[in-house]
Amino acid sequence: MAEIQEKGGDSGKGGKKRAKRSSTKIDMTPLVDLAALLITFFMLTTTFNKPQTMEINMPVKDVDPAEQIALKASNAMTIILGEDDNLYYYFGLVEDNPELVESSYAADGIRKVLVSPRVKSNDKMTVLVKAMEKARYKNMVDILDELKITDTKKFALVEISDDDKKLVTDQIGN
Repeated sequence: MAEIQEKGGDSGKGGKKRAKRSSTKIDMTPLVDLAALLITFFMLTTTFNKPQTMEINMPVKDVDPAEQIALKASNAMTIILGEDDNLYYYFGLVEDNPELVESSYAADGIRKVLVSPRVKSNDKMTVLVKAMEKARYKNMVDILDELKITDTKKFALVEISDDDKKLVTDQIGN
């Protein structure tokens, strides 16, 4: 605790009496103990943010092409991630020469398409995500987030084919 120490003010000489000088000394030990207890309390009661990750199931082995099930055109939607944050999609298969539509990553863009009745009402709908060489990694993360937000059950990350590249250059002109 705090205590006041007095120095001897009486020097033994006669004369005028002066006020006694006193020095104060504060004991800091309880304050250090309190600080240690507060730090310990906050460390033990704080919960750290857990990183939110999305589980991606990767294929275990190479599948023989003869064993693969062919995807019907009515059950396919392809999203192409282009350069400069461009996004394109089409329904069906590239062999059928579909109409390529340009979209965006905004809520009224690809998300609106993914929650449309054409996609949500078809339980067998598979979304194929294809990234061009100059697409950014951020775009892939964004489209995976959109697929998670819209609760799309079946999707696959597929290498882009030459036919898809040709479709983009023919219809968009990049």
